[in-house]
Formats: sequence, structure tokens, C-alpha cells
Amino acid sequence: MLIEKYSFRTGDRFKKEGRAQLAAIQEINKTAGIEVVPVWNKSYREHSIVNTNQQSVLKEATDAVEANGWNGSYYVDADHIGLSNVDEFLDYSNFFTIDVAHFIGQKADEKAKDDFIKRYSSFIGKLAIPGIETAFDITETFLSEFADTYVKALEAVKKIYDHIEAKKGKGNFVPEVSMDETDEAQSPIELFFILLELKHQGVEVQTIAPKFTGLFPKGVDYQGDVNGFAMEFEQDVAVTQFVAKKYGLPQNLKLSVHSGSDKFSIYPAMKKAIDKFDAGIHVKTAGTTWMEEIIGLAEAGGTGLEIAKQVYEKSMDRFDELTGPYATVLNIDKNKLPPVPDVNGWTSKQFVEALTHEQSCKNYNPNFRQLIHVGYKIAAEMGDVYQNALDTYQNIIHEKVKYNIYERHLKTLFT
Repeated sequence: MLIEKYSFRTGDRFKKEGRAQLAAIQEINKTAGIEVVPVWNKSYREHSIVNTNQQSVLKEATDAVEANGWNGSYYVDADHIGLSNVDEFLDYSNFFTIDVAHFIGQKADEKAKDDFIKRYSSFIGKLAIPGIETAFDITETFLSEFADTYVKALEAVKKIYDHIEAKKGKGNFVPEVSMDETDEAQSPIELFFILLELKHQGVEVQTIAPKFTGLFPKGVDYQGDVNGFAMEFEQDVAVTQFVAKKYGLPQNLKLSVHSGSDKFSIYPAMKKAIDKFDAGIHVKTAGTTWMEEIIGLAEAGGTGLEIAKQVYEKSMDRFDELTGPYATVLNIDKNKLPPVPDVNGWTSKQFVEALTHEQSCKNYNPNFRQLIHVGYKIAAEMGDVYQNALDTYQNIIHEKVKYNIYERHLKTLFT
């Protein structure tokens, strides 16, 4: 099983928007004349919070495919899994995001370290990679430090990969390796050796999610040096293409961009790089669809607007609880969050303008948006009240979801 060149991952907290998400992908394929395939995903953490399971993700995907008449490939991703929870996803997933970021920085055993250095000692000296102007200086010290940073994590990948392969069968799933939820970005040359070691371990990785420089905050635009990111991303694309062609990893190997929704300022650089190398890309989104649900409810007014206001009020009350698990991917200035009494007096228009990611709108508030982004636990606790509202205002919400994914995301990335 080899995933196609372009893939777009769409999370859906509450299982209602699969058809709208797929409709957006169908639209870009029609208008741009390309093939983007859908990947539906949900993590163990999200399942735990909203009380769902992976079987429900598979059902949403298959229902959307049937309802929309989709005839292409589609994938269901077991997102951010490890050995402790992967078994819950095996029967319902054909894509596995193997997350080993928490192993990064754990020092390698001495023998494993020595073996690693010996294995790659032939690279000591200057290493030139096509598409990157400056050659890299590889030293034994670099290899030693790399081993102490990454070997434990790569060994963990191997264990999880072998476990999945034993259950699913060789070639019957798409493996992704995720290293993005860590403090330090991986350099292009570190990515090179990560990929080589995965090949040595027998891990046929198809998508790789490194950590990039800058901040990828939830639900809002990239924060950092856009030009610096552009250079880094292009070099990472060059590395993936070189390793796939020369060292025998799958030819469809591509970068995966996590927390990829709403990063509009870097989409042009991403498109430029993949066009330059004729490379694929995998972009992961999730909470941006949940944002459109709240925007749709607020725009509908009445009960919908009241639910949206309740989500914000309770999110403010439980700020630390909700933001804590996402602390590394949030940048909320609490002083710029609107007071709850003010929000409770807002009209639909005021709420929608503050929440919608339109940077040209003077009322857009990225702090407000980030807090609601992590406040989906509040909606989950509303139970049928929230679920019934999604059904009541289905038409307006579906329109919002499709527009957001197609107009803001897919068109910017691929046209």
C-alpha cells in the first residue's frame, strides 16, 4: 500500500463533517486537475476526551465516501500512537502515525551508539545533497551526538512498526514517523540520518513529520521567520527526495506537516518547494473543522450562538486544564482575551468576526481562536445538546467546513 503523492488529513472531533471535508477535496481535484486523497484521523487523546473510538472514524470515512461517490483511495489514520495504545486502532486503520518524540534525547546504549557510528563512518567528511547549495560537514562528534539524541527514538519506531506489521501484514498499511512534538527542530542533515537509520531498521516509512523551526500554534498562522522556514522546508524536501532515490526508501516518501491547518503564510513556500522537486506532501489538519462548527453555530444565532458563548465562558473558567496539554503549540496572550461578560453580549456578527481566521478583519482575535480551539472538551461534555445543534444547523456548518478547507487551505497549497 503506497499513499498517493498529495494527501490531506482532516480531523473531525464530533464525526459530523466527513462529507463536507471530502467535498472540499473533490473540488480541488476537479478545479486544479490534481489528485489529493483524504486521510481521516483522530488521536488516542482526542478519542479519550470526546468519548469516541477508531471504529467511528472508519465509519465516518466510509459513509462520506459512499455519500459523495468517491472512487479514489482514502485512509484512516491512527494518529500519534505508541505500543501502549496501538492495538485499539489496528482493525480500523490503514495509516499509522508512529509518535516517538518523547524518546528524543534519551541517550543511546553504548553498543548501539558504537554500532551507529561505525555504520555511518563512511559519511565523515563533506556530504553534498542535490538541491542544497552548501555541503554538510559530517564528523564523528556529530554522529555521536546524533546517536545520543535519536537512536532510542528510532529503536522505538522499529518496535511499533514491527508490531503493526505483524498484525496488518507487510505492505498493508502506510507508516508515518512523527518527531514534531519536541523542543528542538531537526536539521536537514539530521533528517538525512534519521531516514537512513529507518531504512537500516527495516522501517519502510512513507511520510515523515519533523519538527520545523518557528511555532505552529493551534488554529492560527505560523509564527516565526517565514523566509527561514522556506529555506529549511526546501532543504528537507531535497533530503527526502535524495534518500528515496539513492538509498531505497519508498519512492513516494514525502514530508508531513503537523498542525498544518491555518498556516497560510508558509503555504506558498511549501508549494514552491514541492513544485521545484516534483515532490509530494502530506498536510495534517484537525481542529480547523471544529472551529468552523463553532463559527457556523454562532452565525446561525439563537441556540447556536448561545452554545458558542458557553464554550468560551467555560473554556475561560478552565483555562489551565484545557491549554496545559497543548502548551507547546499555543501562544495565547491572556490579556488580549475578551472578558466573558463582553462576549456574552456579542451579536452573531461580533462572535464570528472574532473567531474566523481572516487576518484582514480588524476584529479577528487569534488569542480567542486558540482558546476555543482547545475547548472542544467543553462541547463534548454538552453531549446531546451539542450534537443536536450540529444536526439542526447542519447546512450552514457544512458550507463553512467545505469553504474553509477548499478556499483557505487546498487552493492556497495547490494552485
